[in-house]
Amino acid sequence: MISGRQMRAARGLLGWSQQELAKRARVGIATVKRFEGAEGRVRGAVDTLWRIQQTLQAEEIRFIDADQTGGEGLRFTG
Repeated sequence: MISGRQMRAARGLLGWSQQELAKRARVGIATVKRFEGAEGRVRGAVDTLWRIQQTLQAEEIRFIDADQTGGEGLRFTG
C-alpha cells in the first residue's frame, strides 16, 4: 500500500487538488486529507485506499516501495 507522501506527490505530478482526487476515486475529501496527513503507511479501510491507489495508477503513476537501495517514491510514466 502507498504512503501519504506518495499520495501527495502523485497528486502534485498530476496537478490535482485533494478535491479532484476524492471525486475521481469516489471517496470523501476528509478521507484524502486524513490519508495524506498520515505518517508512514496509510491506515484505514483497505478497499478505500486501494480505490485511491488504482485511480492514481490509471493515470500512469507507478509507486515504488522502499528497499535496500533507497526510499519509497513514484514515477509518472505518462
